[in-house]
Parts: sequence; C-alpha cells; structure tokens
Amino acid sequence: MLVEPTPILRDWDYGAPDEQYACSSVLNHEQSDTGIAYCEQGFSPERPWGLVWLSGDDRVSIGMDSGWYGMFMDAYFESFAATDLPIWRIFKTDPKTGRVPISAEQEWAWAWKEIAGLRTRDPETNYDCDHTIRYGRVAEA
Repeated sequence: MLVEPTPILRDWDYGAPDEQYACSSVLNHEQSDTGIAYCEQGFSPERPWGLVWLSGDDRVSIGMDSGWYGMFMDAYFESFAATDLPIWRIFKTDPKTGRVPISAEQEWAWAWKEIAGLRTRDPETNYDCDHTIRYGRVAEA
C-alpha cells in the first residue's frame, strides 16, 4: 500500500477560494479508495499526516481537520488500511475497572460484531474497539 511519494495539489477548504497546498500521497488503500498524504501546509506542522480520498469529488480536497495527525502511525491506525490487520481488541470501560481489553487480537469486522452483541446484552457499559500496539505515542492517562 505504500507508494513512492506522489505530489498532488489539494484544495484548502478553510482559506481563500481556490487556495491549494502541495501534498504527497504516501499510502493508497485501493479497496476503500482512501489513502494517507503528507502536507507541510494546512494543519501542519502539528498534524502533517492526513486521511484523504483517492478519487471522486473529494479527491483534491485536504479534507477535515479531524482526519489529520501528528504521526504517520496515528493516521495509519485510523485509516481503512489498518482494518485489514488482525490487531483489534474489544475494550470494556466502566467506573470500577476503567478501560481494559477483554478480547484477544482479532479482525476488525469480528470485533465490531462482538461489540454489537455486548452492547445489546449490557447497555450500561461502554464497549469499543482499539489496538494495543505501542509505537511511540504518548500513553493515555
């Protein structure tokens, strides 16, 4: 999925009409028609790695600020590309125990199917999906 960095002008939707920034596509996930781009303008320098569309009407847009991250790995784990990996665990959050993983690593679709069942059987508890891969991000409090 990694590609030779390919420059593309993307529309900056938060500025003047027709304002564009040069971004480099670095990952293409053809199945979802999405990718990851690097851009030194726009939301940078704090968030230079972004989730972008590869084609369609939004192809040339930088997109929303919520799709841009400080580290490539943050963008990767939020992308559709990461859903192909069997790294996803179910987490349970309640006031007594906090947020703890309650499953082994599984595929994305399996985890969310199980979460739907857990939420039906136990609607008072929060269940969600995440991974436990460490890669240099600041530990959550």
